[in-house]
Amino acid sequence: MTKINCLNPIAACGLDMLTDNYEMTDTMAEADAVLVRSAVMHDMDLPEHLLAIARAGAGVNNIPLEKCADQGIVVFNTPGANANGVKELVIASMLLAARDITGGIQWCQENKGDAGVAKSAEKAKKAFAGTEIKGKKLGIIGLGAIGVLVANAANRLGMDVYGCDPYLSVEHALNMSRDVTMVKTNEELYAMCDYITVHVPLLDSTKGMFNKEAFAKMKDGVVLLNFSRDTLVNEEDIKEALESGRVGRYVVDFPNPTTVNLPNTTVTPHLGASTQESEDNCAKLAVREIRDFIENGNIKNSVNYPNCDAGVCSTEGRITICHKNVPNMLSRFTALFSKDGVNIETMVTKSRGDYAYTILDICSSSTDQVVKELESLSNVIRVRVIK
Repeated sequence: MTKINCLNPIAACGLDMLTDNYEMTDTMAEADAVLVRSAVMHDMDLPEHLLAIARAGAGVNNIPLEKCADQGIVVFNTPGANANGVKELVIASMLLAARDITGGIQWCQENKGDAGVAKSAEKAKKAFAGTEIKGKKLGIIGLGAIGVLVANAANRLGMDVYGCDPYLSVEHALNMSRDVTMVKTNEELYAMCDYITVHVPLLDSTKGMFNKEAFAKMKDGVVLLNFSRDTLVNEEDIKEALESGRVGRYVVDFPNPTTVNLPNTTVTPHLGASTQESEDNCAKLAVREIRDFIENGNIKNSVNYPNCDAGVCSTEGRITICHKNVPNMLSRFTALFSKDGVNIETMVTKSRGDYAYTILDICSSSTDQVVKELESLSNVIRVRVIK
């Protein structure tokens, strides 16, 4: 029986996908797998037998990825499951930035006791006049699942869309409108775009990427939309840029003591993926990932181990190995099986940075002796018998 611990509420439609071979536990110490949304796990004690963590969402900065990799704990996220919800909020936010809709609504509330409010509104509305987004230039930094959806939607709304992503995948490229113009550098977007939206993960290389130097290269009055992470933007520099008018408006989905006090800024309370549909999609994908890993040993959408898929095992046995990505590991595995007279029918191995993952389908049932010999090899992190 595989025990599952939920650190945050997970949509029932996802948990309903668990079979009778799974049991929910309220105790992390008992868990074989964990489902999580926003709970911070960096200071948690992770049990030695914990096999996997699935984040029902895209960002994983609340999970200690390297610590997990060192313990052979595979961490998954759910890319694309909440993409449509974020896309719709980005489009809505561009409209809010272009037209002072919130200011107009506030005026109406403030004057709701005025019997002549209709006449007063005709005079007041010029203070809330804005511009249309049709024909404006939108720059998108990061063309993953969300970025591509934003690009296609903005294109259909009549915007001139430009994208920059040196890591654009074939899948996302095929799903993107041919009317989107690709550029090689962010600086090209800065120079010409009226709106810039960012959809990249928070990494050492992206932290504070929107800084004084970046703002200096942008058009006066540019609208910056940030639905990725607040720390992608240097908050001292954005304050100066907003005060000077270099940045006309900042829309950010991450309230903190700085962002809520910035001038000319619209702050939303981390609503990007807060739709019922997004939560349901993330829960279902997270559970599918956990089940495929537990039942078949396959890895898809991991953020600390390589994706590795051998399908459903059709041989008598299957063994998976989490190990360091160093030379001669495969030859040591095969030599050990050869010594024990075990035939390997299929082997799939993938690497990612310092770590690697190998799936071995064998023509006999695995034995405790084989497992012990594999575990004794240096640079082997975890060995698991699937069948």
